[in-house]
Amino acid sequence: MMILKLLLGVVIVAAVFFILTFTVYFFNLDMKAAAKIMPWISKRYDKVKKEKRL
Repeated sequence: MMILKLLLGVVIVAAVFFILTFTVYFFNLDMKAAAKIMPWISKRYDKVKKEKRL
């Protein structure tokens, strides 16, 4: 009985993980989040002193 509950828990966790990752993929949420933080990242990157190579 304990193994059945454990197996059911694993299946539920896997299903929730699949639904979350599919939602991110379907709505392209990773790229939308990257576009939101890109100005902050660019501002930080522009301030960093860069080494010039010859």
